[in-house]
Amino acid sequence: MTSFPRATAIAAAVRAGATSARAATEASLARIDAGNPALNALVAVHRQEALAQADAVDRRVGAGEALPLAGVPVAVKDTLWVAGQRVTQGSRLFADFHAPADAIAVERLRAAGAVVVGMANSSEFACKGVTTNPLFGPTRHPMDPSLTPGGSSGGPAAAVAGGLVPLALGTDAGGSSRRPPAHVGAVGLKPSFGAIPYGPGFAEPFVGLAVMAPIAADVADTARMFEALAGPDPRDPDSVAVAAGEHRPPETLTVAYSPRFGLDAPVDDDVRDAVERAVEALARAGARILRRDPVWPAGVTETALMPLQHAGLAALYGTAFRRDPALFDPDIAAQIERGLSLSGAEVAAVQILSAEVARALAGFFADADLLVGPTTPCVAWPLDRLGPERIGGQPVPPRAHAVFTPLINHAKAPALSLPCGAGRDRLPVGLQVVGPRGLDRRVLRFAAVAERAFAELCPGAGS
Repeated sequence: MTSFPRATAIAAAVRAGATSARAATEASLARIDAGNPALNALVAVHRQEALAQADAVDRRVGAGEALPLAGVPVAVKDTLWVAGQRVTQGSRLFADFHAPADAIAVERLRAAGAVVVGMANSSEFACKGVTTNPLFGPTRHPMDPSLTPGGSSGGPAAAVAGGLVPLALGTDAGGSSRRPPAHVGAVGLKPSFGAIPYGPGFAEPFVGLAVMAPIAADVADTARMFEALAGPDPRDPDSVAVAAGEHRPPETLTVAYSPRFGLDAPVDDDVRDAVERAVEALARAGARILRRDPVWPAGVTETALMPLQHAGLAALYGTAFRRDPALFDPDIAAQIERGLSLSGAEVAAVQILSAEVARALAGFFADADLLVGPTTPCVAWPLDRLGPERIGGQPVPPRAHAVFTPLINHAKAPALSLPCGAGRDRLPVGLQVVGPRGLDRRVLRFAAVAERAFAELCPGAGS
């Protein structure tokens, strides 16, 4: 299916009266009818509610409101509250739950004129690196239905890359809205922690890590969505204001390139080569590239930090697990069981390590403006596996595909995955652009420059 018209173009046309929010919504619903059965990207479609929202947007535009997302269809991850709608977290525990209120981010999407057309698939509790769950089954890759888009925001990413909607709202506590976009050829932004208010909604297993994450087909739409969502709200005590845009030309920034983000982790040759070509394109575009690895605390790996997720799951769902383990995805059940076995001292040790990761990345940015490297060490893999069995020619554990994103969550810094070329079988590869905490707009401005530089590497990207 062809890509959906860009959000910025839809909103401009609706504001100008060249089209209507209803027409844009009807187009999205038709695309969902045609394309979603093969993808399983959306697990609920709010057809009548979406058309009523669109009609209200048309009335607001007619009354003179200047809405930045006027009439833009949006899919929301099935872990985030949308008032009155069934929101399940992909869990049998919440199969009949209906949200009593909008999450602040959903409220802001509506205020900006966006139209929520449905809920996008997630792994159970957003705690798995592929998108499948006991209620709805797997989401499939838009380019090849035998492959996974990754997870946990595979539904939102596949909905955008599959041309069902121009925008989607995901979440990211360890890379969930960067890795799936990298695998399907979309843009995914993990804002600074607190940049977009969180809640009201479900209790999070990832205390202090999870963020709302815009997903779009290009950087301009991602930035437009971020601007509609960012800014503090008294209902979220962790929400903060991020820095205003800088006047420095993005091309003059000092950009550190780290092929493995300073970690001893294998990378497939096709991903390495695509990222190297992308970095060369950045240098040709005028970016000041230096090769430098972040230095992390001793012993830090994605695996070493995972006990925080396991402990959070155990705290929230351990009682239900003890009562009936069969209610849960077996992979989530195993995580809960591990969490129940952890001592308080073990959890505290990981919290201390998490804080040391944040200090390490903050110190790295004393000598660099941005950090870039691969979003993932591999392209998408078969749907029936938790991860590829080999990366870089080496046997690897199931989470080896996720190594390059979680540390950025622990650092609470902004990061964006941008399509930067293709690997084997023309499957997309993503470049991760990381900035200092609070400088989300620096990341977005540089990503726009990079997107133009990558035009020849990613035909159709950003068009």
